[in-house]
Amino acid sequence: MGYAMSRLEIESELCNGGKTINEVATSQKSENTFCNLDHEIMQLTKLRSGPHKHLSQGVTGKWELPVSTVRMLMGREGNYSGRGRFSAADRCHMLSRYLPVNGPWLLDQMTSRAYVSQFSADGSLFVAGFQGSHIRIYNVERGWKVQKNILAKSLRWTVTDTSLSPDQRYLVYASMSPIVHIVDVGSAPTESLANVTEIHDGLDFSSDDDYSFGIFSVKFSTDGREIVAGSNNDSIYVYDLGANKLALRIRAHDSDVNTVCFADESGHLIYSGSDDNLCKVWDRRCFMAKGKPAGVLTGHLEGITFLDSRGDGRYFISNAKDQTIKLWDIRKMSANAFCPAGPRNDNWDYRWMDYPPHAREMKHPCDLSVATYKGHSVLETLIRCYFSPSYSTGQKYIYTGSHDSCVYIYDLITGAQVAVLNHHTSPVRDCSWHPYYPMFASSSWDGDVVVWEFPGRGEAPTPRTKKRIQSRHFY
Repeated sequence: MGYAMSRLEIESELCNGGKTINEVATSQKSENTFCNLDHEIMQLTKLRSGPHKHLSQGVTGKWELPVSTVRMLMGREGNYSGRGRFSAADRCHMLSRYLPVNGPWLLDQMTSRAYVSQFSADGSLFVAGFQGSHIRIYNVERGWKVQKNILAKSLRWTVTDTSLSPDQRYLVYASMSPIVHIVDVGSAPTESLANVTEIHDGLDFSSDDDYSFGIFSVKFSTDGREIVAGSNNDSIYVYDLGANKLALRIRAHDSDVNTVCFADESGHLIYSGSDDNLCKVWDRRCFMAKGKPAGVLTGHLEGITFLDSRGDGRYFISNAKDQTIKLWDIRKMSANAFCPAGPRNDNWDYRWMDYPPHAREMKHPCDLSVATYKGHSVLETLIRCYFSPSYSTGQKYIYTGSHDSCVYIYDLITGAQVAVLNHHTSPVRDCSWHPYYPMFASSSWDGDVVVWEFPGRGEAPTPRTKKRIQSRHFY
């Protein structure tokens, strides 16, 4: 029935150098050849997720990683660091070895496909969006009680994206329409039926010369004053909530803009990814003068489905239809797309065709990426990828949904496939790692929203009773 227990797709033993069976062996090699990163981000990641140097030195004086939990606790009691407590890096070194892969337990089950599933920035709320016009907001700290049950207004095809404001007062949702709707999350009614029990105000992203398009991606700025959106008319839009009007339109790409995000807290830099295979960086401080991107990053052979920023204004990752995730450093970007990848296979369509086997080994002649991660599948829908949480892992992992119904977790530095979560029976479009707790949520086109934990509740899954989901193709 698809309720197999989660499992690490690596060999583990009950006792191996002080590590328990639930710890992650990051030294395992992936199926793909991957050289350790010889790059600045490797050092940054190790600084954020590595133990104190006195704890990592073995008897011979050489560094030994990972350091066992017992040794970490002994070091803290012995005040090795001189602080009498764990540092942030010590904490990440311990917590990152225990992945939330046990379970899962069933949170919700719908008769329509799940397109969005995301924790809020503080982890207190969880948002799930479904093709059948439903968006549910769960209060994680109150036993996952449904805080808001939203029935979307004027939905075209599906809920393509949602975004919570930084103060968690408002949620915006988008579909294949130029109107993005905004909902008051903090209002009293649990049931939020558009313009019946509550008003869902519409934010009009259209302009005089273009009023018929759909929006694939929408994100709040860190200060909550603006919303950035990517559309299927090759453009990026920035909406000013204070002025209640469209502030900027950028004719950004030569094809659909599937994904956009702010690079950091400043809001000056915007990353975008498109079906023209390019990732672009936009600096709003100089865009009006130059009218072009600050830089272009080439490397993908097919369209980009999702971007996630590391939050430092320097690094981000992208998922793409060439079945890879790539890690980027914007300091390597070029002024333009100077090197085309070669002729595209116009007969291939990721929505209903397998990726050609011979194309899996192809490489872009001017690949500017820092690293490439393979093993998952990006077909049928715009599958998403993310950095793991900074607080608990030091962002040492990358995770992604997959067309083969699984969730994949990769080691950022080694490229190793450290875990595969196997429960769903249809493509996993979105998934989310709790920012603080060892907790992970995934949603799928099978209608299930499930939660994985460490160590897990040990609860039996609820039998399925929902209707069969009809096969339909959506972006």
